[in-house]
Amino acid sequence: MTDRTHQAGVRLTRADLDALPNYVPGRSPADLARELGLPEAIKLASNEVPYGPLPGVVEAVAEAVAGVHRYPDMGVVALRQALAERYGVDVDRVATGCGSVALAEHLVRATCLPGDELVYSWRSFEAYPIIAATSGATSVQVANDAGHGHDLAAMAASVTDRTRMILVCNPNNPTGTAVRRAELDRFLDAVPDDVLVVIDEAYREFVTDPEVPDGLDYADRPNVAVLRTLSKAWGLAGLRIGFLVAQPQVAAAVRKVVTPFSTSMAAQAGALAALAQADEVRRRCALVVAERERVGEALSKLVPGVPASQANFVWLPLGDRSVEFGKACESRGVIVRPFPGNGVRVTIGTPTENDAFLAAAEAALG
Repeated sequence: MTDRTHQAGVRLTRADLDALPNYVPGRSPADLARELGLPEAIKLASNEVPYGPLPGVVEAVAEAVAGVHRYPDMGVVALRQALAERYGVDVDRVATGCGSVALAEHLVRATCLPGDELVYSWRSFEAYPIIAATSGATSVQVANDAGHGHDLAAMAASVTDRTRMILVCNPNNPTGTAVRRAELDRFLDAVPDDVLVVIDEAYREFVTDPEVPDGLDYADRPNVAVLRTLSKAWGLAGLRIGFLVAQPQVAAAVRKVVTPFSTSMAAQAGALAALAQADEVRRRCALVVAERERVGEALSKLVPGVPASQANFVWLPLGDRSVEFGKACESRGVIVRPFPGNGVRVTIGTPTENDAFLAAAEAALG
């Protein structure tokens, strides 16, 4: 046996992770309410839909948990088949995972070796740089355009012979901006066939602009994969379930690298029940969209340059005032999501919750 001296301070983890920012979850409203002595606080920081589980979901999950001493179906056969039927694709093109963010991570693992490049817009989803770094890939961040959206021409120009994957977040988190059909067509035509383009559509159900394409319209291209989630519009944030549609060999590679049994029994049951409630999802999304337009219009009178959102949140480009604004909202019992130096993302809640936020915003900015 090798004799080793035990030394304090010996590094056991990767040094490069020290520079990596932590993923920041929304603050607990219960904690803020206690701090302020309020009966409750409002959380508009995590892009959740505020209307509770869809009909039938709680009952399906309760029935499923009676069998939690057994492993779930690792092949996720019933759910993959239901998704394939709903979206009109072959089942061998569908993979599921612990939210669309986990599937993005699996795609990077399936495409990138250390030193390979992952291209994405910035600012975009805050998990992207974490995914790249932990997979050993090199992040290539392309600055958002003046309207806070993807600069697809610059992203295409950033492709090198080391680029293996490109992430297009549409609508973009946290800015809510969306790529339109003509520019996406040009972009996909410009990207080499051996680079995987991943269209991350976590907020697709909230899109109302007819010029914003459905990513699945491009899924027949050999180098396109589409990510979706059931955490947002389908109300399953607490169960963590997402899926992708890609060519069979890409989907198979993801299923090979996915953490075994990571799509839990409860998540599978809840997702199947939720998919049976498409009409109710459309109704709820319409409520969110109506409030999104109302809130966005009110904010545009307080903050110049608020971009039109196609998601279930709005973006305030407050720059260096972002953290201060977040604190001002919290002082009035409303939790929003500041991105220091850039802006503030505010989830659309119920009309009452949105009114409380607008009052806080008026107090802070008016």
